[in-house]
Amino acid sequence: MSAATTAAAPGPDGATSRLGWALADSWTMTRRELAHWARQPVEVIVNLAFPVMLLLMFTYLVGGGRGVPGDPTEYLVPGMLALTMAFGLEATMLAVTQDLGKGVIDRFRSMPMVPGAVLVGRSAADMLQSVVSLAVMTGVGYAVGWRWHNGAAAALGAVGLLLLLRFAMLWVGIHLAMVAGRPEMVTAVQILVWPVGFLSNVFATPASMPGWLGAVVEWNPMSATATAVRELFGNPGGATGSWAAEHAGLLAVLSPVAIIAVFFPLAVRKFARLSR
Repeated sequence: MSAATTAAAPGPDGATSRLGWALADSWTMTRRELAHWARQPVEVIVNLAFPVMLLLMFTYLVGGGRGVPGDPTEYLVPGMLALTMAFGLEATMLAVTQDLGKGVIDRFRSMPMVPGAVLVGRSAADMLQSVVSLAVMTGVGYAVGWRWHNGAAAALGAVGLLLLLRFAMLWVGIHLAMVAGRPEMVTAVQILVWPVGFLSNVFATPASMPGWLGAVVEWNPMSATATAVRELFGNPGGATGSWAAEHAGLLAVLSPVAIIAVFFPLAVRKFARLSR
């Protein structure tokens, strides 16, 4: 009996079989993505090194944490962790558009596999890479003098918020990649990602900005995550007393969830219509 026939079997056993095939196919796609790490180590190293270079540049050359008393590094590092999660969108887009350009995704869709396994494999591999990136950035932050002060449980909560932001941006990247269809279009998205990334409280407090700009910055989902993460780590947050700043933890959860609620179904629908 073929995989497709088994996955379509009715009844409780059929449901169990469908779940088993879905997990097996998704794991196969995840392993495929992870195998690229071994075959393309330079690309992996560059993706890990880029945010590290940004952190070192803003720590020692440009300066970050304007408007915050005390050690600016403790303000800057959590913000850079949030920025790293958002900038991962570009790597996701590039990988998906490359597969589209080579016809790889169409080939997978013609095989007897669960259709969503391709997207699940892509997202699982990206999340694993994000965990590695967070570990590297945390180690570099620790080396330049950053510390967390609220214990392991709060630190894990901060990591959870960062990964939630990454998961949301991941589905934005997958959807935009399938809309763009070509690796060349990633450059156009980069032009938009960078201003949105820097229009946040990653490098400076909203209080140090003009009033209208500070208000816009505080409602950026990345700012909410950065502020909430700083609170959990016990780092200075440059609180302004605004509603967005006071409820940063709530916004750090609701904003990514809202993004996922919009872009996840859009990505699934676009994937289903690719070859129609």
